Amino acid sequence: MPNWTAADIPRQDGRVAIVTGANSGIGFDAALALGRAGAHTILACRDAGRGEAALARMRAAAPDASLELRLVDMASLASIRAFAQDAPEAVDLLLNNAGVMAPPRRETADGFELQFGTNHLGPFALTGLLLSKLEAADAPRVVTMSSNMHKLGGLNWADLQSEHKYRRWFAYSHSKLANLLFAFELQRRASAAGSKLLSMAAHPGYAATELHVKGARLGGGSLQEKITGLGATLGAQSSADGALPLLFAATAPDVPGGAYVGPSKRMGTVGPPKFTKGSAHARDEADARRLWEISESLTDVHYEFRAAARA
Repeated sequence: MPNWTAADIPRQDGRVAIVTGANSGIGFDAALALGRAGAHTILACRDAGRGEAALARMRAAAPDASLELRLVDMASLASIRAFAQDAPEAVDLLLNNAGVMAPPRRETADGFELQFGTNHLGPFALTGLLLSKLEAADAPRVVTMSSNMHKLGGLNWADLQSEHKYRRWFAYSHSKLANLLFAFELQRRASAAGSKLLSMAAHPGYAATELHVKGARLGGGSLQEKITGLGATLGAQSSADGALPLLFAATAPDVPGGAYVGPSKRMGTVGPPKFTKGSAHARDEADARRLWEISESLTDVHYEFRAAARA
């Protein structure tokens, strides 16, 4: 896949795509690219004002694209349930992109640590609640966004939500490891059930997005915000380039289920997409099963594949 770009996306006419966190950064660029390729693209955003502004920008850039804004807060299970219930009856692509990075310790509406709740439990719940609508599509794919930061270590099972000790960057890395464990386990379960669903993961490398400063902004740290914002512009690729691994995993022909895609240059930080492996922790099947069971218990979302239900 050398030099693969958004121009290489196959036509997506007649397909429905959902992109979470589509109001800015990588989500914005991924949604715009899918819209340009012909998919009816749903911008799944938390904030109505920012979502409307993003939709207007996209329509100005791609006036022929089929785009729609729908609101969902990935830090609220009630919001996720309402969004999934109202989603189209067949969903071809789900891009689990929305997330938060390294804020002070906060909790979601359901009492989960914010990064674990938003970055992992939110996508886990959304994917499960959309499962029947994904399986109603001809060739459904789910792509979950991870990060190179997942390599910092394994999950702390004794303090999974950092209730006893919170270190914001470790909490972020653990949520990104959870994303990979989920994506790979979803593929294993789909395959075992005989489902046509494909689950992949991607990471953007080092891309200049607003995510770097939002965590600092939550804490009111203007100096930290300036420092992280400056760091995000030095040596980083654009958010459009950072979106390419996500788009490749979602649309390129013959991408296998369980694939992990990231940039190909400078130790996986920039460049065209390529297949990568992830850490040994990310491929631990026992940990993946354990996390899955905990996630089911916390969200009360249980996956039932159609193939398994018919057997």
